[in-house]
Amino acid sequence: MTMNAPCYPIIYVRGFAATMAEIDETSADPYMGFNRGSTVLRQDHQRKPVSFIFESPLLRLIKDHEYIDAFQGGRYLDKPGEVPAKSIWVFRYYERASNLLGNGERVSMEQFALDLRRFILDVRDATCGDSQVQKDAFKVHLVAHSMGGLVCRCYLQNICRHGVPDDLDGSGLELTEEGGNPHYVSKLFTYGTPHNGIDVLGINVPDLGPIDRFHISNFSKKRMREYLKISKKSVAVNSLDGALDPECCFCFIGSDFKDYNAFFKLSKQVTGPASDGLVMMANAYVEQAPRSVTYRSHSGHFGLVNSESGYQNLRRFLFGSIRIAARLRVNRVDLPPGVQNKRANNAEVRGSYYFDTVTRVRAAPNYALHERRYEHASALLRSYDELIKEQKPVYLFTGYLTEDARQASDQALIFTIDIGVRAPLFEVNRKFWFDEHFEGFMYQEQITLAIRDKTIRYGLSLKDGIGNAPHKTEIIEEQGQRKIHLPLGTATNARPGFQGNLELIVDEWH
Repeated sequence: MTMNAPCYPIIYVRGFAATMAEIDETSADPYMGFNRGSTVLRQDHQRKPVSFIFESPLLRLIKDHEYIDAFQGGRYLDKPGEVPAKSIWVFRYYERASNLLGNGERVSMEQFALDLRRFILDVRDATCGDSQVQKDAFKVHLVAHSMGGLVCRCYLQNICRHGVPDDLDGSGLELTEEGGNPHYVSKLFTYGTPHNGIDVLGINVPDLGPIDRFHISNFSKKRMREYLKISKKSVAVNSLDGALDPECCFCFIGSDFKDYNAFFKLSKQVTGPASDGLVMMANAYVEQAPRSVTYRSHSGHFGLVNSESGYQNLRRFLFGSIRIAARLRVNRVDLPPGVQNKRANNAEVRGSYYFDTVTRVRAAPNYALHERRYEHASALLRSYDELIKEQKPVYLFTGYLTEDARQASDQALIFTIDIGVRAPLFEVNRKFWFDEHFEGFMYQEQITLAIRDKTIRYGLSLKDGIGNAPHKTEIIEEQGQRKIHLPLGTATNARPGFQGNLELIVDEWH
């Protein structure tokens, strides 16, 4: 079957199962969680609850992008060369460890990664047959939840680079002993993957070695360095280390730590805010990779995978045509008059600013592509020194837009960005400065952007109304990218206040 980018086969790789009962339950689920949707509520004009049905990522990819389910007649499609490239596959890697279909013996991450290699080659044979032209064009999209993302990274960073470990079964695989093995991966999308390990009460989980009954050490940085083959101490654990371009890996991160029920019932207590209930937000992304955040838990009814927000980020990353990266550059932060006077007299002034960011696309009433809020304990936090002395820009998000979102009336791709800057409770000489302090946001605005082939327009909701973008921007063209800078901030005489620029980079995405 013809391989045309970006419509490659999609392989789903599920997350961690701890107990043998959970492994058996996982093996009994045909789609290993990728078929689970959710029902959430919204209100009509009379405040009556109305259900909103999200079918599941599996069904939505079939409906929206005309993919097919690779299960037919109770088994995988396996006739060489007769399976469409637009097919969805489930890598059922826990089968060999289950009592139902395997030998009940736990399997290492390296063996899981070898099995993924075998599975990808099977998908290649099913979709390409004996056609060398199709094999040369063959690629897959990997979509992984939680530990599944680490299995994918072990495949990319270890197996495809270093071949088959001596103590594992790699018989029948196309692998050299050292390097040079094509990984066939076009893009990797991860939901809540602990790319930098799992922390409990601020401490990385230990590597317990042979007494680790549940293989919790898979999330220990020490063990991760082993199965990811990261030998240099200078290379971070959450680095792809050159095995895949970080731009081809998107990390979807959860921030709702209250709704997660893991096998460790205390997970939400031991992780707490700024996590999805199991994985800290700071550990849930790959170094230099694009990412976004949603108010969802690690899994369950309110989990990352079975959310409209997760699906929309997935489909836009896989099939979108335009990429947008946003950063906020803070040029000035004005302190309250009393704090400024103290600072002028050489007092030590400290304070941290919270930055809220919410991103939505047109005609999307029930989800946000990206959502970091103070009220969710997920807002970005930057200290006064980072903003002023170090001039460190605030990375907001990376998002993708699709051509099918254009409307015939104006042919623009339209999205909004909500930005809020919360005034801190300052410390002067290590004591809180309660004088002049009011709790709340010193700046809030919704910016509408309309992207067309040759222009980018914007509007500010307080002046232009929601959804309107009447103002033309000055576009800087650099290396195929369009850059714009929008001035934002409070009135120049506001105390406290801030002045800055929203920097957007817009380019084509393939």
